[in-house]
Amino acid sequence: MGEEGPLFDAAMIATIGLTLKLASVTTVVLLLVGTPLAWWLARARGLWKEVVAAVVSLPIVLPPTVLGFYLLIAMGPNSPLTALLGRKLSFSFEGLVVGSVIYSLPFVVNPIRNAFEAMGDRPMEAAATLRASPINAFFNVALPLALPGIFTGAILGFAHTVGEFGVVLMIGGAIPGQTKVLSVTIYDFVETLQWGKAHVLAGGMLVMSFLVILAMMLVERRLSGARR
Repeated sequence: MGEEGPLFDAAMIATIGLTLKLASVTTVVLLLVGTPLAWWLARARGLWKEVVAAVVSLPIVLPPTVLGFYLLIAMGPNSPLTALLGRKLSFSFEGLVVGSVIYSLPFVVNPIRNAFEAMGDRPMEAAATLRASPINAFFNVALPLALPGIFTGAILGFAHTVGEFGVVLMIGGAIPGQTKVLSVTIYDFVETLQWGKAHVLAGGMLVMSFLVILAMMLVERRLSGARR
């Protein structure tokens, strides 16, 4: 067994803060990007819709190390993206955000898309008869009706980002204070035989995941009931 010192020292507090910061920023970006994308997927017709939907859903079945490998190449020092931005994103917090957004995208887009599809065409048609512009109808009719799906997507995106491992390890490594998040820290504790610390963090994330899912289900049920 490895030697175990205090668990919640300054480094661990920084790791927890970094993990929550990453999950929060990623969730905001996912909602800003995923909501209009979900609306387009719910309303569009034709083959391109299914092609885009398949691309969005790829992270669900793609091994995280595969996705992380290609993101590492895309963010590396010799990539066109690095030349365009003037800096590499690999092994940086910004790179973690990009990777987390791509990895968690289907967990946000799919619930919101399902909510948009469930409301049907009648609410938007009714708004059009009242001479509401498409933008006004979207913000004042579609978004409120899709609120349960948006809430579900936000919670899933946040929780999924907190628990992701393969992608963040591939593109961020384990730089303390910059890219070392909780999931990577648990891996390091296991590697160094610090089982007690690993148990505490893993158990904490297990309880958090259960509470998040339970809260999501209860709030979604309440929102759905209020709509009816």
